[in-house]
Amino acid sequence: MPETTTPRPLHQYEAFLHQLPAEWEQKEITQVGAVVGGGTPSREVPSFWRGPIPWVTPGEVSGEVAKLLHDTNDHISASGLAGSGANLLPAGSLMVTTRATLGARAINAVPMATNQGFKSIVFKKPEEASYYFHLFEKVKPELVRRASGTTFLEISGAEFGSIKVPSPSPDEKLKIAQLLDTLDAAIHQTEAIVEKLKQVKQGLLHDLLTRGIDANGQLRPSHEVAPHLYKQSPLGWIPQEWSAHVFGDLVQHVIDFRGRTPKKLGMDWGGGDILALSANNVQPGGIDVSREAYFGSERLYRKWMTSGETRTGDVLLTMEAPLGNVAQIPDSCKYILSQRVISLRFMADLVLNDFAFWQMQSNEFQQAMVKRSTGSTATGIQRAELVKLHFKSPPVGEQALIAERLFSIERKLKNEAAALVKQRQERCGLMNDLLTGRVRVTPLLAQ
Repeated sequence: MPETTTPRPLHQYEAFLHQLPAEWEQKEITQVGAVVGGGTPSREVPSFWRGPIPWVTPGEVSGEVAKLLHDTNDHISASGLAGSGANLLPAGSLMVTTRATLGARAINAVPMATNQGFKSIVFKKPEEASYYFHLFEKVKPELVRRASGTTFLEISGAEFGSIKVPSPSPDEKLKIAQLLDTLDAAIHQTEAIVEKLKQVKQGLLHDLLTRGIDANGQLRPSHEVAPHLYKQSPLGWIPQEWSAHVFGDLVQHVIDFRGRTPKKLGMDWGGGDILALSANNVQPGGIDVSREAYFGSERLYRKWMTSGETRTGDVLLTMEAPLGNVAQIPDSCKYILSQRVISLRFMADLVLNDFAFWQMQSNEFQQAMVKRSTGSTATGIQRAELVKLHFKSPPVGEQALIAERLFSIERKLKNEAAALVKQRQERCGLMNDLLTGRVRVTPLLAQ
């Protein structure tokens, strides 16, 4: 019998090329454009620098950046360009990082040069740059596979130029790029909304916790504008109707196991579905069950939670590593408290849990905790120090209004963040379909 040979497994990029439509050409990068390197003019020659030519470094295109790069941090002169390995790239070239950081890319909107950390493609058909910008998300693993080096990975110009890339018809390339550009524009718009809402939230948090809401439902004038509306307190100027209390005097119930966990004490977890909240699970503003979540049994819960049960609305605070993450118990589910997490329930006639949740996130309260914290490796605060802090206490009705306004902006922020996650997932799926040809772009546009 003839010997059967096991087929060689395809590497990631080879497998990608293997699934492309038969009618799509595959060309080496040097067939779609010229591969151009970069260089750095001598820093010892001042005349080489501060000229009119934008000069880009890998850090300026790494991470989530826009497709088009309009300007750079550094600029070089014509003599700096001539006195180095740098080349002037015409607008519409694809600049790809090929040293240390591999595969980050951008298209230059104006003529510019790069340092030696790039290999750039000057296209024979400049209108194809957008298509190849998106395609290089698929090419990145091949750059890593072909790179070599001991100090840092780098891919040579010859290796870079020999990589095969799919080449659909010019019309299909254009339509693929247009669709993905449209999705990217929508994503960037949502990202901008999320960032704006974050800034609004921080500004509103500061204003509401220093000025509050007056009888007309409006922010009070600031102390600078209306000093007669304010009084001095251990926390500085606060509205006349507010009080400042010692934090510990406002707390009705505390559950605190500090650095201990049932696991460390050798207690049997016994399986089960009761989440054990550690500092890893208490993230700013909420509970994250995806971070090293442990679950215990009902028997462990009864044996461990001897100082009481958490209730909906109780405020959680991480006391160490990290210090100062604040969240609330979101529902009536049972939770096992462990490792570096404290649960606080406030006296409702003085401070609402919802209001405390927001005040504990303020820069003022966070900085006060840091000042009383100890430890060099893992900064933390002792409960005896925490209770000595001061806390603002507006009238309870005003607290409810303040909390609701902050929760309202938080809901908007969460909705936009969820929309952003969905957009990114949809883009990822559609990009994969379009760039592999699994979904052809012409029928998709017809739909």
